[in-house]
Amino acid sequence: MTEKLDIKSMTLPELEQELEKNGWQRFRAKQTREWLLKGVTSFDQMKNIPGGLRQFLDTRYYISVATIEKKLISRYDKTVKYLFSLNDGEFIEAVVMSYHHGVSMCISTQVGCKMGCTFCATGKSGFSRDLTASEMLAQIEAAQRDLNVRISNVVLMGMGEPLDNLGNVLRFIELCGEEKGLHIGARHITLSTCGIVPKIYELASRKLQINLAVSLHAPNDEIRVKTMPVAKAYPMEELLKACRDYFDATGRRVTFEYSMISGVNDSDENARELASRLEGMNCHVNLIPVNTVEGTGYRKSNIQRQQSFVNILTAKGIAATVRRTLGSDINASCGQLKRKHIKEGGK
Repeated sequence: MTEKLDIKSMTLPELEQELEKNGWQRFRAKQTREWLLKGVTSFDQMKNIPGGLRQFLDTRYYISVATIEKKLISRYDKTVKYLFSLNDGEFIEAVVMSYHHGVSMCISTQVGCKMGCTFCATGKSGFSRDLTASEMLAQIEAAQRDLNVRISNVVLMGMGEPLDNLGNVLRFIELCGEEKGLHIGARHITLSTCGIVPKIYELASRKLQINLAVSLHAPNDEIRVKTMPVAKAYPMEELLKACRDYFDATGRRVTFEYSMISGVNDSDENARELASRLEGMNCHVNLIPVNTVEGTGYRKSNIQRQQSFVNILTAKGIAATVRRTLGSDINASCGQLKRKHIKEGGK
């Protein structure tokens, strides 16, 4: 695969240029691209393409495929968790969730993660490589084929840090919106980041209409540093300024994700401090009962603590809700299924 080119990450103009310089007519690129947008997994499936061109494509290019290795379905809410294998044998995870407004999919952007957040299972498996745009698309296409549904919303919140792979993520967002393909517009895509400040500014300069979600998980740097190493590089005040500037540049409200960890960041004092830091911002706080991950020792805050936290924030004019837990019986947070698979000798 490393010697071949990633055809599915190319735009139509790029593919036209590729085929023309190799002696093929320009319109063949459009035919080829239309097959790729349909989600074909091999060049042999491109039935109206001449055999010679199919052979040329197979020799020079590869089609990214996400193959289902394991699939778990929640008996509570029908949330589906996938472990996919990629062309090179690496494993990633993704989750499909059904809501009243449609079907959402949380996909991975990297194989592993470099960020090292202490409450996250993905980082405990280390980092292998970035995903290409086509590998992000392949996750959605595989789930749609398997479940016979249309994914209407995408969340870049699976394995990996999207802003650490920004070039490929931007190409994914561009390709995701193609009308004859997935046709998922920017307003239906949420990018979740641990808070890489320079990349937030770079993203803001693009003025995309995506939804930005920032993993905050603490009301101050002292607590945040203990759970999120990235806080050592980008203090909270610097991060919050970047979020304010992001809103000014794009007009898009920022969501702050806040994992509720019992005895760590969930006190009334923590809530009041968080409210004071977010005062005047056009934002929303998404409170998330922390997932149980082997080896962390973290426990989620009880319902009373969650509600008290919400009440304090809303009383201070900060929009806040507790995220509904989906797929609790299948460990739907990303990273856990891959670790289990590897422990059992799956790689």
